Amino acid sequence: MNGTTASAPPASTFESEIHPRIVFASMAGVVAAMLMGALDGTIVGTAMPRIIAELHGFEHYAAVTTIYMLTATAVVPIIGKLSDLYGRKPFLLAGVFIFVVGSVLCGSAQTMTQLVVFRGIQGIGAGFSQAMAFTTIADLFPPARRGRITGVMGGVFGLASVIGPAIGGFLTDGPGWRWCFYVNIPVGIAALAILYFAFPHIVRERHDEPTIDWLGAATLVSGVVPLLLALSWAGRDYAWASAEIVGLLSIALVMLTAFVFVEMRAPEAILPPSLFRHRVVWTSAVVSTLVSMALFGTTLFIPLFVQAVIGSSATRSGAVLTPMMFALIFASIASGQLISKLGRYRTIAITGVTVTAFGMLLLSRMDQTTSYSIVVANMMVVGVGLGVTMPIFSLTVQNAVDLSQVGVATSAIQFLRSMGGAIGAAIFGAVLSNRFGGAMERAMPAAAAAALPPDLLAAFKNPQALMNPEVAARLRAAGPEVTKLLAPMLGAVRQALASSLQDVFLCGAIVVGIGACVATLLIDIPLRTSNRRSAAAAEPVL
Repeated sequence: MNGTTASAPPASTFESEIHPRIVFASMAGVVAAMLMGALDGTIVGTAMPRIIAELHGFEHYAAVTTIYMLTATAVVPIIGKLSDLYGRKPFLLAGVFIFVVGSVLCGSAQTMTQLVVFRGIQGIGAGFSQAMAFTTIADLFPPARRGRITGVMGGVFGLASVIGPAIGGFLTDGPGWRWCFYVNIPVGIAALAILYFAFPHIVRERHDEPTIDWLGAATLVSGVVPLLLALSWAGRDYAWASAEIVGLLSIALVMLTAFVFVEMRAPEAILPPSLFRHRVVWTSAVVSTLVSMALFGTTLFIPLFVQAVIGSSATRSGAVLTPMMFALIFASIASGQLISKLGRYRTIAITGVTVTAFGMLLLSRMDQTTSYSIVVANMMVVGVGLGVTMPIFSLTVQNAVDLSQVGVATSAIQFLRSMGGAIGAAIFGAVLSNRFGGAMERAMPAAAAAALPPDLLAAFKNPQALMNPEVAARLRAAGPEVTKLLAPMLGAVRQALASSLQDVFLCGAIVVGIGACVATLLIDIPLRTSNRRSAAAAEPVL
């Protein structure tokens, strides 16, 4: 049995007993909150050059994104656990409220330092909302109907990626960059009103007083923050072997090890180790992490390939992800519908991850002769695979665990996806840098190596040289004998970059291929048609 507050419908945790109008209104508020957070990253990214121009402080450029990622990722598992103890509604409302407050502060920022701090506040709100978005579905719909809903919500994330840059550009060029933040205010207020009056406050009845795992929360944050900072800064601001990166990674290792030991003894663990004894949970967690690693670690470099290797414009390089996102949206919705119709997910999960691996393999075969249309087609294959996969793994763990652990299980998958993305971006960035140096030495014309000054030679060892007009200008200024080397040197850079990116995409294909192998270990637990379940159904399956 379950208790509710006065603002909720009659006491129940069962979707069949919640009026359809309340379910519809609740989902409208959840989708509005989720869309607001999903749009924010792409809108703000478009506005950043204008923000830097007005507020100055270029050295804080990356920090605006990094702090948002840090705070949003760190709070997800904590809020997921707290929502299992105290209900989803308070944290969903708090997330939207904090995000709106953060948006107001960001829009009124007068310095880059202020903007960084306020983006951190915004990230906390986004983390609350992200932790609750997919978890709340479990309170409103039984597993057999969740596939359709998670498919649609996956499509919402894809839609945000498509329309976000256009909205950001329109607002930046129109009323100004501050409206990239202020636009969240009316949407947030509407979401708050809908959720406050419509969303049912379901709290599961307990026979003991819940305890908060404060030590677990402290060690988790103390481990995640330095790890994400190290992954964000390594290879860009500091060398991998620098004291700063080694120190951050060491702190992260110590604190995350402490976190594991704390969780093994905590009565209300944030990420209980027993959760991962269930075969569906640990396989879903591993596959989600591997797919996120490959996705963020490879698609990050697609615009670089389009612009630098095949020579398309910056506009076309930025637009190359759009067809992939449309493919993702349609595949996500179709996948969710199919899961709900069949009541099973294993075959669909294996198919989605396998198609994603095949798409990554196609990317690894691209070179200087590849046309723009082929790049788009390959990206659409990746989009279909990701779209098929996206609705599945939150649903699988929700269906596998006891209702009292739905929040922590769902947030664990989201947390590991975020961590996988950060780790993948760092690892594949390191692969690109390491492979490019050797490839450039092999492709460099001997005459150029002998004639170019050392500083110009070093400039060409940066894979961004193809898109840096200063390099070409320095070559021309060096005299006619050196200028005639421009074409062969740019050709060498293009060849070296294509070769290096092929290695990056191949590594991504291998990582997702491993994920496809792990996905075969999933077991099909028939999706329940009711939120009622027996305790036996939640027993660990190794």
